[in-house]
Amino acid sequence: MPHASADELHAALAAVTRAASVCQSVHRSLVTQDTITKKDKSPVTVADFASQAIVSITLRDALGGVQLVGEEDAADLRGDGATETLGKVTAHVGDGLERTATPDEVLEAIDAAAVDPDPPTGRFWTIDPIDGTKGFLRGDQYAVALGLIEDGKPILGVLGCPNLEVDGRKGLLMSAVAGQGTTVRALDASLDTTKAQVDPADAPTGARFCESVESGHSDQGSSAKIAELLGIIEPPYRIDSQCKYAAVAKGDATIYLRLPTRPGYVEKIWDHAAGAACVTCAGGTVTDIEGKPLDFAHGRTLQNNRGIIATNGKFHDQVVSAVQTVLKG
Repeated sequence: MPHASADELHAALAAVTRAASVCQSVHRSLVTQDTITKKDKSPVTVADFASQAIVSITLRDALGGVQLVGEEDAADLRGDGATETLGKVTAHVGDGLERTATPDEVLEAIDAAAVDPDPPTGRFWTIDPIDGTKGFLRGDQYAVALGLIEDGKPILGVLGCPNLEVDGRKGLLMSAVAGQGTTVRALDASLDTTKAQVDPADAPTGARFCESVESGHSDQGSSAKIAELLGIIEPPYRIDSQCKYAAVAKGDATIYLRLPTRPGYVEKIWDHAAGAACVTCAGGTVTDIEGKPLDFAHGRTLQNNRGIIATNGKFHDQVVSAVQTVLKG
Protein backbone atom coordinates (compact mmCIF):
# COMPACT_ATOMS: atom_id res chain seq x y z
CA MET A 1 0.00 0.00 0.00
CA PRO A 2 1.43 3.42 -0.93
CA HIS A 3 2.63 5.47 2.01
CA ALA A 4 4.42 8.74 2.67
CA SER A 5 7.54 8.89 4.82
CA ALA A 6 8.24 11.15 7.78
CA ASP A 7 10.95 12.85 5.71
CA GLU A 8 8.46 13.61 2.95
CA LEU A 9 5.98 15.09 5.42
CA HIS A 10 8.69 17.18 7.07
CA ALA A 11 9.87 18.50 3.69
CA ALA A 12 6.33 19.29 2.56
CA LEU A 13 5.55 21.19 5.76
CA ALA A 14 8.76 23.20 5.43
CA ALA A 15 8.10 23.96 1.75
CA VAL A 16 4.53 25.14 2.29
CA THR A 17 5.40 27.15 5.40
CA ARG A 18 8.15 29.00 3.55
CA ALA A 19 5.99 29.58 0.49
CA ALA A 20 3.05 30.87 2.54
CA SER A 21 5.35 33.24 4.43
CA VAL A 22 6.66 34.66 1.17
CA CYS A 23 3.12 35.11 -0.15
CA GLN A 24 2.33 37.12 2.97
CA SER A 25 5.45 39.21 2.44
CA VAL A 26 4.55 39.91 -1.18
CA HIS A 27 1.04 40.95 -0.16
CA ARG A 28 2.37 43.35 2.48
CA SER A 29 4.93 44.95 0.15
CA LEU A 30 3.22 44.95 -3.25
CA VAL A 31 -0.57 44.89 -2.83
CA THR A 32 -2.03 48.37 -2.33
CA GLN A 33 -5.43 49.93 -2.74
CA ASP A 34 -4.15 51.30 -6.04
CA THR A 35 -3.22 47.85 -7.39
CA ILE A 36 -6.61 46.51 -6.27
CA THR A 37 -8.50 49.40 -7.88
CA LYS A 38 -6.60 48.99 -11.14
CA LYS A 39 -6.96 45.19 -11.00
CA ASP A 40 -3.19 44.97 -11.25
CA LYS A 41 -2.19 41.31 -11.07
CA SER A 42 1.56 41.90 -10.87
CA PRO A 43 1.73 41.19 -7.10
CA VAL A 44 0.09 37.79 -7.47
CA THR A 45 2.42 37.05 -10.39
CA VAL A 46 5.44 37.64 -8.16
CA ALA A 47 3.94 35.58 -5.33
CA ASP A 48 2.91 32.73 -7.65
CA PHE A 49 6.37 32.33 -9.15
CA ALA A 50 8.21 32.80 -5.85
CA SER A 51 5.97 30.26 -4.10
CA GLN A 52 6.48 27.60 -6.76
CA ALA A 53 10.25 28.15 -6.83
CA ILE A 54 10.51 27.87 -3.05
CA VAL A 55 8.52 24.63 -2.94
CA SER A 56 10.56 23.18 -5.79
CA ILE A 57 13.91 24.06 -4.20
CA THR A 58 12.88 22.97 -0.69
CA LEU A 59 11.71 19.54 -1.85
CA ARG A 60 14.83 19.08 -3.98
CA ASP A 61 17.19 20.05 -1.15
CA ALA A 62 15.43 17.80 1.38
CA LEU A 63 14.56 14.77 -0.73
CA GLY A 64 16.86 14.86 -3.75
CA GLY A 65 15.38 14.24 -7.17
CA VAL A 66 11.61 14.51 -6.97
CA GLN A 67 9.03 14.95 -9.67
CA LEU A 68 6.92 18.06 -9.11
CA VAL A 69 3.99 19.01 -11.33
CA GLY A 70 3.06 22.67 -11.01
CA GLU A 71 0.74 25.21 -12.50
CA GLU A 72 3.38 27.70 -13.64
CA ASP A 73 6.30 27.77 -16.07
CA ALA A 74 8.96 30.47 -16.25
CA ALA A 75 8.34 31.64 -19.82
CA ASP A 76 6.84 34.94 -18.66
CA LEU A 77 9.93 35.67 -16.58
CA ARG A 78 12.29 35.45 -19.53
CA GLY A 79 13.02 38.30 -21.89
CA ASP A 80 13.95 41.95 -21.44
CA GLY A 81 10.46 43.03 -20.41
CA ALA A 82 10.45 40.67 -17.43
CA THR A 83 13.73 41.73 -15.83
CA GLU A 84 12.10 43.74 -13.04
CA THR A 85 9.58 41.01 -12.21
CA LEU A 86 12.27 38.33 -12.18
CA GLY A 87 14.32 40.49 -9.83
CA LYS A 88 11.41 40.78 -7.39
CA VAL A 89 10.71 37.04 -7.57
CA THR A 90 14.38 36.21 -6.97
CA ALA A 91 14.59 38.53 -3.98
CA HIS A 92 11.52 36.98 -2.36
CA VAL A 93 12.79 33.45 -3.02
CA GLY A 94 16.04 34.36 -1.30
CA ASP A 95 14.12 35.75 1.67
CA GLY A 96 12.04 32.58 1.91
CA LEU A 97 15.07 30.30 1.74
CA GLU A 98 17.11 32.59 4.03
CA ARG A 99 20.00 32.56 1.60
CA THR A 100 20.97 34.18 -1.66
CA ALA A 101 19.10 32.95 -4.73
CA THR A 102 20.07 33.61 -8.33
CA PRO A 103 17.75 34.33 -11.26
CA ASP A 104 18.96 31.20 -13.07
CA GLU A 105 18.24 29.05 -10.01
CA VAL A 106 14.75 30.50 -9.73
CA LEU A 107 13.95 29.97 -13.41
CA GLU A 108 15.23 26.40 -13.26
CA ALA A 109 13.21 25.64 -10.13
CA ILE A 110 9.97 26.96 -11.63
CA ASP A 111 10.47 25.10 -14.89
CA ALA A 112 11.31 21.88 -13.04
CA ALA A 113 7.64 21.77 -12.07
CA ALA A 114 6.26 22.65 -15.49
CA VAL A 115 6.11 19.04 -16.65
CA ASP A 116 3.61 16.25 -17.02
CA PRO A 117 3.83 13.29 -14.62
CA ASP A 118 6.00 10.59 -16.15
CA PRO A 119 4.54 8.06 -15.88
CA PRO A 120 1.23 9.61 -14.78
CA THR A 121 0.45 6.52 -12.68
CA GLY A 122 3.72 6.83 -10.74
CA ARG A 123 4.75 8.83 -7.67
CA PHE A 124 4.90 12.61 -7.97
CA TRP A 125 4.15 15.87 -6.19
CA THR A 126 1.76 18.54 -7.41
CA ILE A 127 1.75 22.19 -6.35
CA ASP A 128 -0.67 25.07 -6.64
CA PRO A 129 1.58 27.95 -5.51
CA ILE A 130 -1.38 30.26 -4.90
CA ASP A 131 -4.83 28.73 -5.08
CA GLY A 132 -7.32 31.60 -4.97
CA THR A 133 -5.60 34.50 -6.70
CA LYS A 134 -8.56 36.85 -6.31
CA GLY A 135 -8.74 36.02 -2.63
CA PHE A 136 -5.03 36.77 -2.35
CA LEU A 137 -5.41 40.19 -3.96
CA ARG A 138 -8.44 41.05 -1.81
CA GLY A 139 -6.67 40.00 1.37
CA ASP A 140 -9.16 37.17 1.81
CA GLN A 141 -8.66 33.41 1.63
CA TYR A 142 -6.05 31.68 -0.49
CA ALA A 143 -3.88 28.61 -0.05
CA VAL A 144 -0.52 27.15 -0.93
CA ALA A 145 -1.45 23.55 -1.75
CA LEU A 146 1.03 20.68 -2.06
CA GLY A 147 0.07 17.05 -2.63
CA LEU A 148 1.96 13.78 -3.07
CA ILE A 149 0.29 11.30 -5.43
CA GLU A 150 0.99 7.63 -5.93
CA ASP A 151 -0.92 5.20 -8.13
CA GLY A 152 -3.48 7.90 -8.92
CA LYS A 153 -4.33 8.74 -5.29
CA PRO A 154 -3.20 11.56 -2.99
CA ILE A 155 -1.28 10.01 -0.09
CA LEU A 156 -0.08 13.26 1.50
CA GLY A 157 -1.46 16.78 1.43
CA VAL A 158 -0.40 20.07 2.99
CA LEU A 159 -2.43 23.29 2.89
CA GLY A 160 -0.98 26.62 4.00
CA CYS A 161 -3.84 29.10 4.49
CA PRO A 162 -2.40 32.44 5.69
CA ASN A 163 -5.77 34.11 6.36
CA LEU A 164 -7.75 31.17 7.76
CA GLU A 165 -8.09 31.15 11.54
CA VAL A 166 -7.20 28.34 13.91
CA ASP A 167 -7.56 28.67 17.68
CA GLY A 168 -8.29 32.36 17.28
CA ARG A 169 -5.08 33.01 15.36
CA LYS A 170 -4.83 33.95 11.70
CA GLY A 171 -2.82 31.50 9.64
CA LEU A 172 -3.47 27.74 9.37
CA LEU A 173 -1.22 24.87 8.34
CA MET A 174 -3.04 21.59 7.69
CA SER A 175 -1.39 18.30 6.83
CA ALA A 176 -2.71 14.85 6.02
CA VAL A 177 -1.01 11.49 5.55
CA ALA A 178 -2.89 8.42 4.39
CA GLY A 179 -3.41 6.08 7.33
CA GLN A 180 -2.32 8.71 9.87
CA GLY A 181 -5.14 11.27 9.86
CA THR A 182 -5.21 15.03 9.41
CA THR A 183 -3.61 17.56 11.74
CA VAL A 184 -3.89 21.31 11.98
CA ARG A 185 -1.69 23.94 13.59
CA ALA A 186 -1.09 27.66 13.45
CA LEU A 187 1.04 28.63 10.48
CA ASP A 188 3.55 30.40 12.74
CA ALA A 189 3.76 27.57 15.31
CA SER A 190 5.77 24.58 14.19
CA LEU A 191 4.89 21.94 16.81
CA ASP A 192 1.50 22.50 18.47
CA THR A 193 -0.90 20.32 16.49
CA THR A 194 -4.46 19.15 16.95
CA LYS A 195 -6.34 16.39 15.21
CA ALA A 196 -8.73 17.56 12.52
CA GLN A 197 -12.08 15.77 12.30
CA VAL A 198 -15.00 16.28 9.96
CA ASP A 199 -18.38 17.47 11.20
CA PRO A 200 -20.12 14.59 13.05
CA ALA A 201 -23.58 15.55 11.69
CA ASP A 202 -25.33 12.39 10.52
CA ALA A 203 -28.08 14.05 8.48
CA PRO A 204 -27.92 16.81 5.86
CA THR A 205 -30.56 18.90 7.62
CA GLY A 206 -27.92 19.87 10.17
CA ALA A 207 -25.22 20.45 7.57
CA ARG A 208 -23.57 23.55 6.22
CA PHE A 209 -22.18 23.59 2.71
CA CYS A 210 -19.42 25.71 1.30
CA GLU A 211 -18.70 26.80 -2.23
CA SER A 212 -16.60 29.27 -4.16
CA VAL A 213 -16.92 33.01 -3.66
CA GLU A 214 -16.61 33.44 -7.42
CA SER A 215 -19.82 32.43 -9.20
CA GLY A 216 -17.76 31.47 -12.25
CA HIS A 217 -16.09 28.68 -10.27
CA SER A 218 -19.25 26.80 -9.31
CA ASP A 219 -22.94 26.80 -10.24
CA GLN A 220 -24.30 28.64 -7.21
CA GLY A 221 -27.90 28.55 -8.45
CA SER A 222 -27.86 24.76 -8.61
CA SER A 223 -26.15 24.64 -5.21
CA ALA A 224 -29.10 26.50 -3.69
CA LYS A 225 -31.55 23.99 -5.20
CA ILE A 226 -29.47 21.08 -3.91
CA ALA A 227 -29.42 22.59 -0.43
CA GLU A 228 -33.20 22.97 -0.54
CA LEU A 229 -33.64 19.39 -1.70
CA LEU A 230 -31.46 18.15 1.17
CA GLY A 231 -33.28 20.28 3.71
CA ILE A 232 -30.23 22.41 4.51
CA ILE A 233 -31.29 25.69 6.07
CA GLU A 234 -27.90 27.21 6.94
CA PRO A 235 -26.68 29.85 4.45
CA PRO A 236 -23.73 28.80 2.26
CA TYR A 237 -20.21 29.36 3.54
CA ARG A 238 -18.52 31.04 0.58
CA ILE A 239 -14.75 30.94 0.71
CA ASP A 240 -11.93 31.07 -1.83
CA SER A 241 -9.49 28.32 -2.76
CA GLN A 242 -8.75 24.93 -1.22
CA CYS A 243 -9.50 26.54 2.12
CA LYS A 244 -12.93 25.00 1.43
CA TYR A 245 -11.38 21.56 1.85
CA ALA A 246 -9.75 22.73 5.08
CA ALA A 247 -13.13 23.96 6.33
CA VAL A 248 -14.70 20.54 5.70
CA ALA A 249 -11.72 18.67 7.17
CA LYS A 250 -11.91 20.54 10.47
CA GLY A 251 -15.71 20.54 10.69
CA ASP A 252 -16.44 24.21 9.98
CA ALA A 253 -18.49 23.05 6.99
CA THR A 254 -20.03 19.70 6.16
CA ILE A 255 -20.30 19.71 2.36
CA TYR A 256 -18.20 21.28 -0.39
CA LEU A 257 -19.76 21.46 -3.83
CA ARG A 258 -17.88 22.42 -6.98
CA LEU A 259 -20.44 22.07 -9.73
CA PRO A 260 -19.50 22.41 -13.39
CA THR A 261 -20.16 25.85 -14.85
CA ARG A 262 -19.55 25.01 -18.49
CA PRO A 263 -19.47 21.90 -20.69
CA GLY A 264 -16.11 20.29 -21.23
CA TYR A 265 -14.29 21.90 -18.32
CA VAL A 266 -11.75 19.55 -16.74
CA GLU A 267 -10.41 20.07 -13.22
CA LYS A 268 -6.65 20.40 -12.66
CA ILE A 269 -4.93 18.00 -10.29
CA TRP A 270 -3.21 20.73 -8.25
CA ASP A 271 -6.58 22.31 -7.44
CA HIS A 272 -7.72 19.23 -5.51
CA ALA A 273 -4.91 16.82 -4.53
CA ALA A 274 -3.90 18.38 -1.21
CA GLY A 275 -7.44 19.29 -0.18
CA ALA A 276 -8.86 15.88 -1.03
CA ALA A 277 -6.16 14.24 1.09
CA CYS A 278 -6.99 16.50 4.03
CA VAL A 279 -10.73 15.73 3.93
CA THR A 280 -10.31 12.00 3.36
CA CYS A 281 -7.76 11.57 6.15
CA ALA A 282 -10.02 13.55 8.51
CA GLY A 283 -12.79 10.98 8.00
CA GLY A 284 -14.63 12.50 5.06
CA THR A 285 -15.37 11.41 1.50
CA VAL A 286 -14.40 13.11 -1.78
CA THR A 287 -15.73 12.11 -5.19
CA ASP A 288 -16.84 13.74 -8.40
CA ILE A 289 -20.48 14.72 -8.90
CA GLU A 290 -21.34 11.21 -10.10
CA GLY A 291 -19.91 9.61 -6.98
CA LYS A 292 -16.74 8.33 -8.68
CA PRO A 293 -13.42 8.51 -6.81
CA LEU A 294 -11.07 11.23 -8.04
CA ASP A 295 -8.52 9.72 -10.43
CA PHE A 296 -5.15 11.50 -10.43
CA ALA A 297 -3.51 9.03 -12.85
CA HIS A 298 -4.11 10.97 -16.07
CA GLY A 299 -1.49 13.68 -16.21
CA ARG A 300 -2.27 17.24 -15.22
CA THR A 301 -6.06 16.96 -15.22
CA LEU A 302 -8.86 14.93 -13.65
CA GLN A 303 -10.04 13.96 -17.10
CA ASN A 304 -12.09 11.00 -15.89
CA ASN A 305 -14.02 13.11 -13.39
CA ARG A 306 -16.53 15.94 -13.49
CA GLY A 307 -16.99 18.38 -10.65
CA ILE A 308 -16.32 17.75 -6.96
CA ILE A 309 -18.34 16.70 -3.93
CA ALA A 310 -16.60 16.59 -0.55
CA THR A 311 -18.58 15.69 2.57
CA ASN A 312 -18.13 14.43 6.11
CA GLY A 313 -18.89 10.97 4.69
CA LYS A 314 -22.05 10.39 6.75
CA PHE A 315 -24.54 10.91 3.93
CA HIS A 316 -22.35 11.29 0.86
CA ASP A 317 -24.52 9.14 -1.39
CA GLN A 318 -27.54 11.24 -0.51
CA VAL A 319 -25.69 14.40 -1.55
CA VAL A 320 -24.59 12.77 -4.83
CA SER A 321 -28.20 11.77 -5.50
CA ALA A 322 -29.44 15.30 -4.85
CA VAL A 323 -26.78 16.77 -7.13
CA GLN A 324 -27.74 14.41 -9.93
CA THR A 325 -31.45 15.19 -9.49
CA VAL A 326 -30.89 18.94 -9.74
CA LEU A 327 -28.38 18.86 -12.59
CA LYS A 328 -30.57 16.54 -14.67
CA GLY A 329 -33.59 18.58 -14.45
